[in-house]
Amino acid sequence: MNIRPLGDRVVLKAIAQEQTTKSGIVLPDTAKEKPQQGEVIAVGSGKTLENGQKAPMEVKVGDKVIFSKYSGTEIKVDDEPVIILNERDILAILG
Repeated sequence: MNIRPLGDRVVLKAIAQEQTTKSGIVLPDTAKEKPQQGEVIAVGSGKTLENGQKAPMEVKVGDKVIFSKYSGTEIKVDDEPVIILNERDILAILG
């Protein structure tokens, strides 16, 4: 995949989670919520501060993260869906 985000933007590949009810019924795709976990596949150079310096990115390629539910822009790159979002929309890094 050949994509390089600008500034403090991050490109994620969403991690789809199988959703099952407490009784064991697997929900179809139409009933599932939008994924909130993803794997970082590209990061920008960082946010430019007022003094002209770049703030380093807190995430790196390969990190698994949790992001805000309705954040980012979904696009297709090489027929694969990805999400481009600002680093501030990432809530946590999964360890």
